[in-house]
Amino acid sequence: MTVDTVVFDIGAVLVDWQPHLAWVDDLGEDGAKAFMSRINFDKINVACDAGARFGDAAALLDDVGDAAHLNRYVAQYTKTVPNKIAGTWDILYELRAAQVPLHTITNWSAETWPEGVKAHPELGEVFGETVVSGEVGMIKPSIEIYRLLCDRAEIAPERCVFIDDSLHNCLGAKAAGMDAIHFTGAQELRPALQARGLL
Repeated sequence: MTVDTVVFDIGAVLVDWQPHLAWVDDLGEDGAKAFMSRINFDKINVACDAGARFGDAAALLDDVGDAAHLNRYVAQYTKTVPNKIAGTWDILYELRAAQVPLHTITNWSAETWPEGVKAHPELGEVFGETVVSGEVGMIKPSIEIYRLLCDRAEIAPERCVFIDDSLHNCLGAKAAGMDAIHFTGAQELRPALQARGLL
């Protein structure tokens, strides 16, 4: 079956995410990174990407100050996604101009996704279907989240190529029946899409 549809990841593919920037104004760069390490922010973020809430995570922290900082994360979220990854957006718009169907599956908290769209309104405009993990309670690389996208878009997974900076997530897409491109940069993405006849 011909691959004729592109499914994008967003973080580190289309948007640069730097979570420590949420706390730099209050704690400084070193302090923000130390705070994140101290509370195991990466694990909290994964749980929230899967549907948990940051306020609930903050309530479980022993230190009152740390809890207060985490409680401010959603309100400060737009600071964490200041920049688009320009080269990938150029490719996306070329695909769109060529009328290639475009969708996205993103591991993103239901609380912070609206803030990300505030920072980059195009995220709410360029995709046919958008599956946000925190909204649906499933997370990449679970096979079910790729199947959900295909059900919503009414498309066979074999027609899709999925682009993600995480090899783990690419393997999940392949397990669901999609083709996949491990994103390492826009320069490498272009020939990979050309090889599939999409550019």
